[in-house]
Amino acid sequence: MTITDVAEQVGVTPKTLIRWEKNGKIKKPKRDFKGWRTYAKEDVDAIQRLIDSVYEV
Repeated sequence: MTITDVAEQVGVTPKTLIRWEKNGKIKKPKRDFKGWRTYAKEDVDAIQRLIDSVYEV
């Protein structure tokens, strides 16, 4: 998945994901041959768990 796909799925902006990556809140995703970030399902699940833990209802 691309960063845009992930951002739309979890409800944040791509810039937020990049900021979280730089701050160490999420692990750095793999890169494709162009250098673009690619996220696996496990990465998306981890991001969703982070969001759920911060915004518990």
